[in-house]
Amino acid sequence: MNSRQRLAIIGFGAFGRLIARHLRPHLSVCVCDPHHRSNDLPQVDLVVAASCDIVVLAVPLSQFETVLQQIAPHLRPGTIVMDVASVKVEPARAMQQILPEHVQIIATHPLFGPESARDGIAGHRLAWCPLRGTAHRRVAALLRFLGLQLIATTPDEHDRDMAVVQGLTHLIARSLDQMARPTTRLTTESYRRLAEAVAMVRADSPELLHMILEANPYARPARQKFLATATQIGTVA
Repeated sequence: MNSRQRLAIIGFGAFGRLIARHLRPHLSVCVCDPHHRSNDLPQVDLVVAASCDIVVLAVPLSQFETVLQQIAPHLRPGTIVMDVASVKVEPARAMQQILPEHVQIIATHPLFGPESARDGIAGHRLAWCPLRGTAHRRVAALLRFLGLQLIATTPDEHDRDMAVVQGLTHLIARSLDQMARPTTRLTTESYRRLAEAVAMVRADSPELLHMILEANPYARPARQKFLATATQIGTVA
């Protein structure tokens, strides 16, 4: 990709900052977020952000449609719009419905977070859902150059898988974190791995937890099935 292309990151929380850190050597990066400012990147408004070649939406799901409606009139033909939400069915639907036809759309979900990628993003995986246009090939080439592994999927397939992969992981880890667990030297390898999972999700925001457990249309059925199975196993035991 041309290094002079402009990338706007709308939402400069922890993940927005991670995106900026790894893409700024390759693209001209600016930031749009009234609540989180960058010390060394240009701060722009939504109109300027929408005029960039690539627009990455890193906002909470509760603000997603509002931001889409605000940028839609200002997007130029051929602009690439991407999201990084942890669910895909709803963001994909919203982008396809609200954004004009001349905009190219890629729905993505980085299968890692700022904590797990603190030493770099090479080797990490990214769920990849091209929805409109052909520019996704150029973006994919850049991301692969950075060492990311792209996993092609659909929004529906993604959310079905994540209902278990993410939904149950967070449910179990959060439940363990709220229990009065013993402090002991007597641990097994499996318990240590569970403790690592607890530590990894502990710093996640309440908004992320709500998105994973409630905004995924398949999360509630998966959760109900898990709890019923756990109850059945506990009864038998």
